[in-house]
Amino acid sequence: MPEPAHHADVVIVGAGAAGLSAAHRLTSAGVTTVVLEAAPYVGGRMSTEKVDGFRLDRIGQLLTTSYPELRRTPGLGSLVLRPFAPGLLVHSDGRHHRAAEPKPGRSARGALTAARALASAPLGPARAALTPTRSASGTAGRPAPLGGALDQARLGAALARLAATPVERLLSRPELPARDALSARGLPSRTIDGFLRPLLSALLCDPGLTTSSRCADLALHAFARGRLCLPEGGADVLPDLLAAALPPGTVRTGVRVTAVSTSAVRTAEHGEFRCRAVLLATDARAAAELLPGLRVPPFHELTVVHHTAPEPPLDGPALLLDADRAGPVAHTAVISQVDPSRAPGDRVLISSTVLGPPPREHVVRAHLATLYGTPTRRWELLAVHHTREAVPAMPPPHDARRPVRLLAGLYVCGDHRDTSTVQGALHSGRRAAHACLTDFGITPAYAQEPLPAAA
Repeated sequence: MPEPAHHADVVIVGAGAAGLSAAHRLTSAGVTTVVLEAAPYVGGRMSTEKVDGFRLDRIGQLLTTSYPELRRTPGLGSLVLRPFAPGLLVHSDGRHHRAAEPKPGRSARGALTAARALASAPLGPARAALTPTRSASGTAGRPAPLGGALDQARLGAALARLAATPVERLLSRPELPARDALSARGLPSRTIDGFLRPLLSALLCDPGLTTSSRCADLALHAFARGRLCLPEGGADVLPDLLAAALPPGTVRTGVRVTAVSTSAVRTAEHGEFRCRAVLLATDARAAAELLPGLRVPPFHELTVVHHTAPEPPLDGPALLLDADRAGPVAHTAVISQVDPSRAPGDRVLISSTVLGPPPREHVVRAHLATLYGTPTRRWELLAVHHTREAVPAMPPPHDARRPVRLLAGLYVCGDHRDTSTVQGALHSGRRAAHACLTDFGITPAYAQEPLPAAA
C-alpha cells in the first residue's frame, strides 16, 4: 500500500465498470490515476460466485453485441461474448413460441415483406417467425402471442425503424412511462403483452414498465441492432479484464474511503491520498454518503436463482420469457448451453431471474416446470442471489446524460448518471474522464468521437 502522503493526478473511488472505464481514458492520456475499491475484488455488482465449479452471476444483466462501449473501451479487446440463440423463446398458453431475430439495417418495408413471406413458409428450423415450437399442454393451432403475419410485420417494421433511428433522436422523443408509450405505438395489444412487455421487463429489470419510454426505446434499439449475450466466464470477467489492462498498482482493493474533496481522499486504513481531482464511481447510495445532496434514485430489486439438472430442459442457448406472467420467474435460460465455461464438465446450469424479492423455492420450481414443460423435482438448488438495490430505476423524466462534472476537480459517474446498463456505466465513465481531461487542459485521444457535453 502507498504511504499516506501518496500523490496522484486523479483518485477514482470505486472499481466498477464506470470507474475502470474512466481509469483507462485517464491513464491513456498520461494522467496518473489511482482507483480505490472498498471490496476485496473489482466489479461492484458485476460479480460472480464460484460454487463447485459453477460460475454464478449475482445479478446477471443481459448484454447485447450492439453496445458500442464494449468496442470502444480499452482493455476489452479480449472479451468474449456468448450470444443467445437468434430471437427469443416466449412461453404463452402452455406453449413455446420462437420469436424472429431482428435484422439490423432492414427497412420497415423490407420487414413487412419478409414477415409476409415467413407467414407462408413451411414450418421448420429455418422459419424465423414467432411460431409454436413445443406444447406443454398438448394443444396446438391457437394463435401465437404476436398474432398473424400482419401483426408480426408491424412489429418487424417498428423494430427496423428503431434500429435505424439515431440515439440522440430517441433521446429527444416525448417521454412517458414505457407501459403507456407502448399502447400509443399502433401495435396490437397481443404483440405488446405477448412479446414487448416481457422483453422490456427482462432488458430493464422493471416488471411494471415504469421506466422512461426514451430508455425503453434505447433498450429496444440495442436489441434490434445486435444479439443478446453474456460475457464468457461470468459477469466478473468484464471488470477483471479492465483492471488487468491498467498499469500495475493502479487499482487498490480493500481501501474504504470515508471523505472526499476536490484535492484529497481520506481512507479508513491508509490515511489521505492527495490529488488534483476526485472521481466518484461508486453506486448512487455510496456516492450520496460521501457527497450529501446527490440524488439517490429508486432501485429495482432482483433475485437470481441457480439450479443444476440431470439433463438440459431445453435444446439450444435460448432465452425463455414468460408472456403470461403466471409465476415469479421473468426469464430463464440453460446458461451452460449459452456459455459452457460456466458449468463443470457435462453439468447443466439453469439460471432464472425474478424481478423482485426471493419467492419460496417450491414456487420457483413449479413455475420453471411450467415454463420448461418438464418436472423439476430432481433439480438441485445451487444458490439464490438477492440484491435489493440491483438496478437504478429510470422513471420519467429521466436524463440519460446526467452531468458528471459537479465542479472543477470533482466528478461522478456510474449507471445512475446514464442508463442503468453496462453500456451506461461504461459510457458515463468515459464522459467523466473527458470532463476531467478538459479541465486539465488535455485533449483526449478520442476527442474526435461525438460525445455529449459532460457539464
